Amino acid sequence: MVDLVLALELAGNAVGALGAALVFFEFFQLPSYVEYSEEYNDYSVDISPMEVTEHTWIGRVGAFLLIVAFTAQFVAALLA
Repeated sequence: MVDLVLALELAGNAVGALGAALVFFEFFQLPSYVEYSEEYNDYSVDISPMEVTEHTWIGRVGAFLLIVAFTAQFVAALLA
């Protein structure tokens, strides 16, 4: 039983680290409504509410993996 708990804790840590890395990577994504002009070395913001995409699938998958990691840690704590 202890091996199962340890394996579940380690799996939760690994999944959580991967999810946190994906969420961290999400913070460096340029939103769809921001454009960079190399000619003028300037950013422009063009917001059209129907076309705005703030979050990519990388961040969504990362957040889901964090949820799975916390769930694995909770179940491991219940089994210990």
